Amino acid sequence: MAVALWTSCKQNTGTQKSAEQPSKKGDIVNTIINDEDNFYHIDFKNYPSNDKTLPIGVFDSGTGGLTVLKAIVNYDENQNDSHKNGSDGELDFNKESFIYLGDQANMPYGNYSGVGKGDLLNEHIIKDAQFLLGNKYYSNALDPSVNTDKQPVKALVIACNTATAYGKDYIEEFLKKANSDIKVIGVIDAGVRGTLESMSKDEDAIVGVLATAGTVASKGYRNTLLRMKDELGYTGKIEVFSQGGVGIAEAVDEDPDYFDKNLKKPREAYKGPSLDGEVKIDRTLFDIYNFDFDDSKMLCDSEKSDDCSILQINDAKNYVRYHLVTLMEQIRQSKTTNKLKSIILGCTHYPYMTQEISEILEELYSYRGKNGKFLYRDLMVQDVKLIDPAVDTAKELFAHLKGQALFNPNGNIDESEFYISVANRDNAANVIDQSGRFPYDFKYGRKAGEIQEYVKVVPFSRDNISADILSRFQKQIPYVYELMQHFNKTSEKTKDLKEESKI
Repeated sequence: MAVALWTSCKQNTGTQKSAEQPSKKGDIVNTIINDEDNFYHIDFKNYPSNDKTLPIGVFDSGTGGLTVLKAIVNYDENQNDSHKNGSDGELDFNKESFIYLGDQANMPYGNYSGVGKGDLLNEHIIKDAQFLLGNKYYSNALDPSVNTDKQPVKALVIACNTATAYGKDYIEEFLKKANSDIKVIGVIDAGVRGTLESMSKDEDAIVGVLATAGTVASKGYRNTLLRMKDELGYTGKIEVFSQGGVGIAEAVDEDPDYFDKNLKKPREAYKGPSLDGEVKIDRTLFDIYNFDFDDSKMLCDSEKSDDCSILQINDAKNYVRYHLVTLMEQIRQSKTTNKLKSIILGCTHYPYMTQEISEILEELYSYRGKNGKFLYRDLMVQDVKLIDPAVDTAKELFAHLKGQALFNPNGNIDESEFYISVANRDNAANVIDQSGRFPYDFKYGRKAGEIQEYVKVVPFSRDNISADILSRFQKQIPYVYELMQHFNKTSEKTKDLKEESKI
């Protein structure tokens, strides 16, 4: 089946204009709750939070959270009539609809803490929640007026590890101030629970955490794992080694600061690992990295890779190679006698790379040093388990809907909707590059508290998602891809009716 050309567009029912006006200073939470004239205001006093027919909101910093949605929509661990445990061959959420948001314009979230912009990150996260709770979206990036026919949601799933680590408590505080009982589910507790369930209570193990730099810096997985280990009675020696996977998620989502398939030589605007950067490529480990230089997957300023004075990674798998070798070097240099038995995929983009991660781990298990001895074999099991927190997130969502009697009795999963953020060209304060994105310095140079529409949230389309990424969706998350296609067809019918009404 060929990848479809999407041109999603729903009926424009609103008249509010996007933000050409100066930004307002203030706190985003108080603005949403109290400022009735503001674009972001939500009327929580009349919010239908107990309406079973409402969709479920899911958000991530980009498209990686679709792997969490994949686990949810494919979940079948219970009886649909009674909701008791046990698969019945019918998907557990097939009568639920979902609204997905990928905040691609502001991603990667993992970099905000490193540049001291945790407050700006939390503002983005609150705006993500506001979109899902609210009723506004734009038909496309050039639409000057906002639509107001989007449904609110009955539960929020944070399908982003960094957003969970930094923003879950913040969202819950925001909802408490708004006197809202909307449930917020994050992926970190789910991932830790799945990791521990893969081990025996007295087992010694190293648990690796491969996540964004921001998630690693938060110590969210490490602290949660050590806390839950004690709470659940695990007595073995569990060590946690974390690796910030700079560039992996960005390459998967084709962020040009980390990946550009059209490049043939290094460029200045590169933010990934390098020979002399803060995240350093170690020349002494070249043989172990085993980078693939074909088709400009590594960018070098010399024809011979050994002579590079500038070296840039330009391929998602090569990013994975760099970070897995760095993780194993951490473990080797620690002098531990324990073994790596599992790796938590602490970023929702990483499940797209599970095959590549497994292949590289197998290479490292079999790698021999110059002395002919295995370098890492004593530090890792042959079959390292990759823990995807998504399945346990689905389990927690099911338990919440069951406990609160919120299952939709007559809904249809085909009514799910998919949105993405794009840079708002109507905001004169924005700086936008030739590709239509925020340049790195502007993206991370903004300040929190300037309440304005940096972005427009629009339906997924070929204009904001590349053909390569759509092909990956089609292959790796086929059911979610089908739901996207159905959303597109529904939107096209609405568009045709709108056009006919003008005749």
